[in-house]
Amino acid sequence: MTAAALATLALACAVGAWRLTRARWTYRAPHVAIVLWQALGVTWGLAGTGALLGYALEPYGQGVLHGLAGFATSAFGGGQGLPRPYGLPRIVALIAGLTALAVLIMVLLAAGVQTFRARHRHRTLLALIAREDPVVPGVRVLDHPGATAYCVPGLRSQVVVSEGALKLLSADELTAVLAHETAHVRERHDLVLLPFAALRRALPWSRVVKDAQSEVSLLVEMAADDVARRYCSPRRLATALLRFGTAGAVPAPRGALGAATSSSAAVMARVERLVTPGPMLPLGVRYAIVAFSVTLTASAPLLWLIPH
Repeated sequence: MTAAALATLALACAVGAWRLTRARWTYRAPHVAIVLWQALGVTWGLAGTGALLGYALEPYGQGVLHGLAGFATSAFGGGQGLPRPYGLPRIVALIAGLTALAVLIMVLLAAGVQTFRARHRHRTLLALIAREDPVVPGVRVLDHPGATAYCVPGLRSQVVVSEGALKLLSADELTAVLAHETAHVRERHDLVLLPFAALRRALPWSRVVKDAQSEVSLLVEMAADDVARRYCSPRRLATALLRFGTAGAVPAPRGALGAATSSSAAVMARVERLVTPGPMLPLGVRYAIVAFSVTLTASAPLLWLIPH
């Protein structure tokens, strides 16, 4: 049964996410771990809603997508009405599945719209209060005594530092921080975080979802650290993070990604990783995880299409 397969897949993804929040191999390959997290999130959402819809539409025997079309034709298109096995449990499952799917889509869209609006407002504000500085070409400087550095992603992305950060950091440390923020912009880490933020809004009571969002946020920072270390000394980035911590870094505004606005435990994990890096995950293992992630992501849509 497709519904049973989708339910099993959803449960496996939930267990996998729970185990992944406690794994530490992810620190050795943050980019690969992010891909796996995205696969788990997408598959869990499609499999969970698909299990409910698959059970509800089982009498049609055409799979979830074709079953939805058959249901719409029978109920609203002048067909012969609902099939005889269609009792109350299937109606409840259909309502629950459609509601869950609608909530996930609407929450994702709402989170995206709110984030994009916040960025637009902040860019407008930056145009009024920020300035250019020849010391940091291409970077917007805020005349603020607090230390902060962040990026505003998007089509018109900007990297921003405060006057306090320019005074706090050495030239090498500043170069490291700017490389970190540029990595966020180039790799569009904001799009990686958006689905997990939306899922947290949809399921604020879920401990697994909360831990997943925190873990992905940390992995995104580590991924940016890895890119930055190609252009600067890892120790300079580590000392910059510590300086931000002791100075009490100003949090990044909503919709932006900051260099040192994570929790103290997350910052220390990044510092330890920069100062004493462990061995990278073997290339073969990384390829295997990516291949598994692609297969996992394709599994739920395929089950939606397979007839019961």
